[in-house]
Amino acid sequence: MGDFNEYEDFDGLGLAELVRKREVKPIELVEEAIRRIELRNPQVNAVIHKAYEFARQQAETTLPSGPFAGIPFLVKDLLAACAGMPMHSGSRLLRGYVPDFDSELVKRFKRAGVVIIGKTNTPEFGASAVTEPQLYGPSHNPWDLTRTTGGSSGGSAAAVASRIVPIAHGNDGGGSIRIPASCCGLFGLKPSRGRNPLGPQYGEVWHGLVAEHVLTRSVRDSAAMLDATAGPDAGAPYFASPPHRPYLKEVTRPPGKLRIAYTAKPFLPGEIHDDCLKGLEATVKVCRDLGHDLVEASPQIMGSDVSIAVVKTVCADVRADILDAEKLVGREATSNDVEPATWMLGTIGQQLSAAELTRSLRFLQQTSRQVGEFLNDFDVLLTPTLSRPPIAIGTHHPRWQDFVGRILLKTFKPGTLLKFRAVLENIASQAFEFAPFTPLFNVTGQPAMSVPLHWNADGLPIGMHFAARYGDEATLFRLAGQLEQALPWFDRAPNFD
Repeated sequence: MGDFNEYEDFDGLGLAELVRKREVKPIELVEEAIRRIELRNPQVNAVIHKAYEFARQQAETTLPSGPFAGIPFLVKDLLAACAGMPMHSGSRLLRGYVPDFDSELVKRFKRAGVVIIGKTNTPEFGASAVTEPQLYGPSHNPWDLTRTTGGSSGGSAAAVASRIVPIAHGNDGGGSIRIPASCCGLFGLKPSRGRNPLGPQYGEVWHGLVAEHVLTRSVRDSAAMLDATAGPDAGAPYFASPPHRPYLKEVTRPPGKLRIAYTAKPFLPGEIHDDCLKGLEATVKVCRDLGHDLVEASPQIMGSDVSIAVVKTVCADVRADILDAEKLVGREATSNDVEPATWMLGTIGQQLSAAELTRSLRFLQQTSRQVGEFLNDFDVLLTPTLSRPPIAIGTHHPRWQDFVGRILLKTFKPGTLLKFRAVLENIASQAFEFAPFTPLFNVTGQPAMSVPLHWNADGLPIGMHFAARYGDEATLFRLAGQLEQALPWFDRAPNFD
């Protein structure tokens, strides 16, 4: 079987079209993806579980006639269970756990026709804006191997950016699709809360902060996959109203004249790098040139309090993750089973009272109301995706660990942690300083996307972030399709081999 050297010239839909025309076989695409894993993964550390024989067997069978029939695909090693494949969630605690079922989202991926060839790297339980787990080591950015891929879907982003696969699974609880998309020069959409299923093991994750979808090179791949996966599953606690037409059709529809608010002021504590400010200024100009109405404006929210409330929510769920993991592996966890930062988050979550958590959730819901009212006057809200270009590997995590080890665990007794507001403020400021824009839309449940519109003088991607009203992915796909035509990025590729 000869090499299919044109593999990287196509997005997922393009490759699927070749399969339908019988110009290439699914097994040939799988072998191309495997070849790239073997060649490039030693550099980027994106794929942490290889399912080559499973993929080869799938590619040789009759695949579902979905929009991505025969396309190699990677699943992030978090939340989405794949029967027969290890699921570690980036944690030593879960080593050896292999689910015997597919999550509903994975079932829908398979019905769309994809061939799962492996699983991708993620920080422990997804609780970081970078992908540097102790279990598997850091993922490396194909644009600069010394830089972060972002997190928590950093392994998936590295795999797509390095052209191993055209599309890969991700999930997003504070920017975990959009942060890596920005870092790696990809398109990343976080759908509306309830748009994609979380069953059967979850009704919601992080009290509704988390949404699942994919990272892609093209806008249309993201739209087509959302068409294939969206909709409630049995027992879903809520779901977003169905769209008026397929999202794939929206990508080529003119968006009309949109009223777009923009701001460089971070929603959560953080300072914005000049490269991100330049990217925002250029994006505002492009949008104006495309005929949109741009207004400098921002929702007035209590950013520091939002940060603290989100941290409390995450702490509670991390504790629940540890308890659930204990049940799966059949033993009690110790501090040696998880990373220090994770153990600390779980310790806070254990001490958090039900009333305190409920008050935080109520405050976040009030914030959602404020942002919703703001967007009554605008179609879209534009910001940079991140506060700075991709940071160097190791510059985010060690500061966090140092704070945990030297200040928290050695200074305060576990039972008194929550009496010190400064503790939570310190955690919150460190957790979101790299991504002070994205978490707000996990709070509100609104759809939001990072679009790879700019690169800085060092050749690093600078994503631009757009959010729309709840349930209005259609407007984002129309705008993204227009921007993709105005500032094409598909053929822009890292050179790291």
